[in-house]
This record gives sequence, C-alpha cells and structure tokens, in this order.
Amino acid sequence: MSAIIRKIVTVVEETQMEMGRQVSPPTRRAAAIAVIENPFAGKYVEDLSPLIAIGEELGELLSKRAVAALGIEGAKAQSYGKAAAVGENGELEHAAAILHPKMGAPVRKVLGKGAALIPSSKKRSGPGTTLDIPLGHKDAAFVRSHFDGMEVQINDAPRANEIMVAVAVTDSGRPLPRVGGLTVAEVKGEDGLR
Repeated sequence: MSAIIRKIVTVVEETQMEMGRQVSPPTRRAAAIAVIENPFAGKYVEDLSPLIAIGEELGELLSKRAVAALGIEGAKAQSYGKAAAVGENGELEHAAAILHPKMGAPVRKVLGKGAALIPSSKKRSGPGTTLDIPLGHKDAAFVRSHFDGMEVQINDAPRANEIMVAVAVTDSGRPLPRVGGLTVAEVKGEDGLR
C-alpha cells in the first residue's frame, strides 16, 4: 500500500539573531510534512503492516525534501527528528506504525549515516494542531548543543481520517549553544551516543 497524500508542506527556519547577538553562520532547520489518508481510521485493525510500509516510503520522501529545502547534501545534515499526529478517528498506534519499525532506515540512507536514535513524538489531534518535532544529533545522542525541537503546523490538518507525518533535519545545533557536553568535533558516531 502506498500513501495517499493530500498535501506536502516544507518549512525552513533560519535564525540569524538571538538575544541581540548575531548567529554566524545562521542556524537552519527544515521540516517536510505529509498529510496522508489514514486507511484504518475508525476501525481496529490487528495487522498494521501497511502503515509500516507507508512509514518506509515517507521516510525517504520527506527526508529528501527536507535536505533539499536546506540546500545541502544529506551527509551535511547534523540532526534529525520525526513526528506524527493522527486525526480523531485514528489511534496512536497508527502513528507508531508509521514512525518506528521502518521509517528510520531510509532517513539514515538519505543522510549518509545516523548512528543515534531518531527522536520522535506522536499525538492525536485535529486540524491546525502544532506538531512538536524533537531533534537530536544524528550520530551522537550526547551532543547537547543539538537537543532541540521544531514546531510545525498546517491549518487544515490532520482531518479526522488523516495522519500528519513530519521529518525534520538541521545543518547545525541551537543558536549560541553554551551548556557544555560533547561537541560536534568530538563525535565518533559509532555507538549512537558519542
């Protein structure tokens, strides 16, 4: 089963100034969001494998769009995250089926690596909901400068029988990070932690 996509929205956020200080180079985050039909809305289905396949499909599509929006090669992305919101006729397990079993592999392939877990969030909500996409360094979870998040919103999604699915990538960490921890230069990227 392929995703039946009603719309795709891509958002780029660039921070050039923070607390009156110039951010140089600016920090940039991009999210690609798909609004899809939920094939299991309104009914309980034991086998969610069609949604798992849709997650794999969307992982590639959305990560490619987010990277393209930043105008960088996938390997230059520094952090990533994913999120989904199911409409009121869906269940959280529908979002989990999309986000967890198979979405990660194609995202990592587009980004050239990704040793760390991809942070994620899911919720049930209606049109205009804010989707909070957690972000973390793609190769080393202990890089504190990349503990972050990105909010996205589509005014008419998700409708009751839809799922809104997002993948976000960045080319940097937070603006003006200064809480210590492992630095990007120190990343080994072998165990997903350091």
